[in-house]
Amino acid sequence: METTSTEKKKKSLTDINKRVITAAVYLVVWVALCAMKWLIPDNWGALGFDIAFCAVSVIGSYEFLRAIDKKAAPEQKISTPQRAFTIAFCAMVVPLYVCIELVMSMGFLAVACAFTIYVMFLCATSVFDHGRSTVKGTINSIFCMLYCGVLSSILVAINHLTRNSMVAVMVLFMSTVLTDTGAFAIGTIFKKWVPAKLAPKLSPNKTVIGAVGGIIGGIAGSLLAYGVIYLFAGLNGEVFLFGWPYHDVSLIFSSDKIHPVVTFILVGFFTSVMAQVGDLFESAIKRECGVKDMGNILPGHGGILDRFDSMLYCSALILLCFGTIIF
Repeated sequence: METTSTEKKKKSLTDINKRVITAAVYLVVWVALCAMKWLIPDNWGALGFDIAFCAVSVIGSYEFLRAIDKKAAPEQKISTPQRAFTIAFCAMVVPLYVCIELVMSMGFLAVACAFTIYVMFLCATSVFDHGRSTVKGTINSIFCMLYCGVLSSILVAINHLTRNSMVAVMVLFMSTVLTDTGAFAIGTIFKKWVPAKLAPKLSPNKTVIGAVGGIIGGIAGSLLAYGVIYLFAGLNGEVFLFGWPYHDVSLIFSSDKIHPVVTFILVGFFTSVMAQVGDLFESAIKRECGVKDMGNILPGHGGILDRFDSMLYCSALILLCFGTIIF
């Protein structure tokens, strides 16, 4: 019994070490991509995030399809042709958006047309290859294209906003990461006194008090992003580095009815709520598929979808906030 307990402790420490190392690498890569976006002008700096989001789309689709095959009934399994169409769409949707958006400013139209065409091909496989391709398998493929491919293209749209792109990307990352951190920290500290579960059937370890901590963390992440941009770029100003104007670095905020700090608090709050819903939705997918993690590409964290599920889920909200109604 003592040996078993010792082995469990060693395994727990190993998992923690893996998680910390992976998180450190993740942070370094994110800082490098932000620096690239900040310092290199004319959309070339955004290329780093474009490549990262394309990887999320492709690897995420592979993880999703593999998870479906783990426990899916025969009529729900995805055939090889449908699998090929799905991964192909997720591989091309991000480059397609970037190319069409930069040339014609019609990125979402291109994505919508490509998605429609791929769905028609998927439906055709369920007709002409009905022995292996089923309607339910087709629906699973379409959902994978939406979840991994289309949402990744929304992340890229945030990366290519004509203004406030830098701060939008920072809010996206900081709010989602600090939501996880705040939920874990507050939940661990206070769960003995406030043990109420948030979604016991989906994720038994998540508590209501942890969700509150996640909201606090999400707001803190949004305010931190605002503080960094305001400190280094100012408000409604134009930044020049090495003679180049950086229009998407400075924070453009023209409303005179609400203070930008209040706005960022609201953005952080709703982003955190959506991020936590996205995390629980991912837990629901994993429970349905009978898997603990979507993958193992990130030691201690699982797969790409385990790390980016919250970000994908709240991507449309961030685009709505920074691309239309607020700024």
